[in-house]
Amino acid sequence: MNFLMKTVLLVGIVTVVTIFAVCDAQKYPTRFDHINVDAILRNDRILKRYIDCVMDRGRCTAEGKELKQFVPDALKTNCAKCSDTQRKQAIKVMTYLIENKPNYWRELTAKYDPDGNYRRTHGIKD
Repeated sequence: MNFLMKTVLLVGIVTVVTIFAVCDAQKYPTRFDHINVDAILRNDRILKRYIDCVMDRGRCTAEGKELKQFVPDALKTNCAKCSDTQRKQAIKVMTYLIENKPNYWRELTAKYDPDGNYRRTHGIKD
């Protein structure tokens, strides 16, 4: 291979790697995707700590801080930057709160969706 072909090939590879890196940067971090959401939902004490965190009433774990940071954007973008796991977990949590913890659900929606815009957009009945 001559120098020009090697240069073109190298530039092509760097471009592809850069495109993949930028696409990955457009997603939320997945380091907490392994968390057992069911265990949190079954434990009132832990669930309350997460609710208090996102409602700015209590201290946050690392996971809680990340959750609180990304919730507003996830609502606005229909979870476009979510991994499949994050999307499934979000649906599970919302369904659980609506059906089992309506007080928490009302608090969260009053803070993060006071006009009901996102709930209407996403077809969430509560």
